[in-house]
Amino acid sequence: MKIALLDSGIGLLAAAAAVRRLRPDADLVLSSDPASVPWGPRTPQDVTERSLAVAEAAAAHRPDALIAACNTMSVHALPALRARFEPGLPVIGTVPAIKPAAASGGPVAIWATPATTGSPYQRGLIREFADGVAVTEVPCPGLADAVEHANEAAIDAAIAAAAERTPDDVRVVVLGCTHYELVAERIRAAVQKPGLPPLVLHGSAGAVAAQALRRIGELPAPEAPMGASLTVLLGGREETLPAPALAYEEGQLLQTLSTAR
Repeated sequence: MKIALLDSGIGLLAAAAAVRRLRPDADLVLSSDPASVPWGPRTPQDVTERSLAVAEAAAAHRPDALIAACNTMSVHALPALRARFEPGLPVIGTVPAIKPAAASGGPVAIWATPATTGSPYQRGLIREFADGVAVTEVPCPGLADAVEHANEAAIDAAIAAAAERTPDDVRVVVLGCTHYELVAERIRAAVQKPGLPPLVLHGSAGAVAAQALRRIGELPAPEAPMGASLTVLLGGREETLPAPALAYEEGQLLQTLSTAR
């Protein structure tokens, strides 16, 4: 079994680690184009073209499924990816976890890139899944780029600024960009208010990984013997994990498992 994950940069690490935890025996292909990060300010056509390029590079390695492990990619390029590869190769998109977050009754904050915040796509999800729930859309300028480069000072500054824009009564935060899942605990620490119940964070990595297994007819097997490979494609070229990836637990997990095989 081989699963490929697509992203602009290292935001795919969270979903890749989730797949590895569910199926340590799964071969992984990570295809990204870090030289073009960030994708948020790019036009939908540009995002689609770049998404198809990283997907074609991954598809050359004959995976059983493609995961668009990027919210921006899923917003703009998912129809084109599915038209190009399905039904022969399943394509799984990433959707912000607004539905499970809204099930709590709120109040809910959705942290996302400025391009996604207020977009018709995100507003449609709010209308569909969070009608009647107090939802605050929180733009997080610079956070994805700071995470991409593991810039600690920039990460702290972007999280602090977004936390200031998050209402004090919010008890649930949706992480609407895959990069944000890599710094989830830092977001929790910034938003959590003393004396209030623990903040609940909703990311997409676990659900996306589980959906990929369902699409190819596989079940989770966390105790499966680890014998999998990791292929890293940067701009279509086979490389090693970029240095910033190793600043995060998810990148370290993938590196450790790959080294151990």
